[in-house]
Amino acid sequence: MSAPAPRPGQLVRSPAALLDGQWWLVSGAGSILATDPTFTSMLDGFAQAMAAADQTVVGLRARQNEPPASDAGGQR
Repeated sequence: MSAPAPRPGQLVRSPAALLDGQWWLVSGAGSILATDPTFTSMLDGFAQAMAAADQTVVGLRARQNEPPASDAGGQR
């Protein structure tokens, strides 16, 4: 399974935003295109990790809503 692709939009609690495949640093004073390949690859990795964490949380919540599996061996 491949890592989830970063979604366009602002990274939570950061000034970094992905727009049209490019990372931007956004503030109240304006925005600047992030062009350093090392920095942008770190942002890609962080965004992929955040997307994977989001998917994991969704999966855990879905499992919490499932009825408990019956245990054929009885209670312990």
